[in-house]
Amino acid sequence: MMEIELKKAGKISRLTNKTFNFPKQLGEGFYSANYFLKSRKIVSENLSGHIVTMQWFQRRDNSMLCGVDEAIALIHTFAVHPEELVIEALNDGDIIQANEPVLKVTGKYENFGFLESVIDGILARRSSVATNVKEVLDYAKETPVFSMADRQDDYLTQVGDGYATYVAGINRVSTDAQGLWWGGKGMGTMPHALIQLCGGDICKAADAYIKTFPDEQVTALIDYHNNVVRDSLIIARHLGHKLRGVRVDTAKNLIDHYFDDKDTSNFDPHGVCKELIIALREALDKEGFNYVGITVSSSFTAEKIQAWKEAGVPVSMFGVGTSFVNNMTCGFTGDLVMLDGKEEAKEGRTNISSDRLQKVPYPIY
Repeated sequence: MMEIELKKAGKISRLTNKTFNFPKQLGEGFYSANYFLKSRKIVSENLSGHIVTMQWFQRRDNSMLCGVDEAIALIHTFAVHPEELVIEALNDGDIIQANEPVLKVTGKYENFGFLESVIDGILARRSSVATNVKEVLDYAKETPVFSMADRQDDYLTQVGDGYATYVAGINRVSTDAQGLWWGGKGMGTMPHALIQLCGGDICKAADAYIKTFPDEQVTALIDYHNNVVRDSLIIARHLGHKLRGVRVDTAKNLIDHYFDDKDTSNFDPHGVCKELIIALREALDKEGFNYVGITVSSSFTAEKIQAWKEAGVPVSMFGVGTSFVNNMTCGFTGDLVMLDGKEEAKEGRTNISSDRLQKVPYPIY
């Protein structure tokens, strides 16, 4: 395992075959579409030796590319005679446009073609997550963002999604798996379950946390009783400077009790709303707790963050999950576009020239 570093240009250095823990079944075709396996057999027995170029692209402007290094490592690991292939690629972290080639592989089809659909999926998943994260960060600007995407999909997606999240600019993640490929560690303090085990007593839960982790400050989850302002003041008075911040995670079907005696006819008071956070900040500052940060989570999207930033809502950190990983924004296609040095492709496809593609050496480690 190696830790990667961001380049000055904001791109990620090439990773190595040793970085990605590929299951051996990839080389056996277990994850490849069946018709690619049949084509491989047909070509090997009847049409072997032809040199083809396969090209990958997607159809969305201003997307962030990710998964290229993983795809290259996949090819170098499982292709037949990978040293004979010519690979040209962009870099993870590059901003790409619709129909721009991001990866080209030239060689004998029977040696690498069966990996086509796996590469499609890698590029689509990683680039979608990176693009989603990038767009959130574009709107969040200087406000930090914390990835809580571990709970939004199958656990097996965490490692790759975490890498794509890092490529896009986030190094605050909730699990060690999300940080595996870049050397990061999960962060966080308490879930609702800890408060529940303390009979709903947020102060007791915080005390237990500090007893177990005495060198850490607490970020307290304070929506357990759906009374965010009241409970934030209670825990702030109790912990003082041991309290780093509070996190508001009110479900979007609830209205916080702060609004019980207030007119809400001019805004939507459900969930984590702007008016609640503004009131919380004012209450904390009024009692001298201006050092207590406010983290918000629950259904935050790029559009919602944009609206909050434009409104000047006093947020110290956004927690985002669903919109990072359950929003496939980039779909990639691999096409054969050259045959034995001549253009040959289905109608609507062509070999697209690019002065951004870089030839990739073998091996890359």
